[in-house]
Amino acid sequence: MLESLDLSSNKLSGRIPQELTSLTFLEVLNLSQNHLIGFIPQGSQFQTFGNDSYYRNPGLCGFPLSKRCTTDEIPYPSQEIEVKFDSGFDWKITLMGYGCGLVIGLSLGCLIFVSGKPEWLVWIIDKNIHKKIVRNKRSTRGRGARIS
Repeated sequence: MLESLDLSSNKLSGRIPQELTSLTFLEVLNLSQNHLIGFIPQGSQFQTFGNDSYYRNPGLCGFPLSKRCTTDEIPYPSQEIEVKFDSGFDWKITLMGYGCGLVIGLSLGCLIFVSGKPEWLVWIIDKNIHKKIVRNKRSTRGRGARIS
């Protein structure tokens, strides 16, 4: 049976589902450090959870928090709160890097193949292949001389 539910620091947003109040066997609930808003549901076990269960959810109101809700007041999180990973990782930077790489790669590819057979590229490839062939011949000769 589930006695403890720790959902802290999971970047959850929105309202706390009323269905959680049906979990009457919960002894510990931790929803702290998320982006939850609205009324804290009232139910059997929810009456026993303290303020620390909802810590750092500025949009929450109602018992057991000191911030009370009114029926016409619907709390919303401030627009200034931006959800980011704690590690500082940001998908925007990753996508910008992939986008730039794609544009540069496609541009260079088109430039090379539209201009015909690029002599400088053929020269570099031939030179590298020639070096590898020479190295392989030298290494096989050197091994053969030692064996005899």
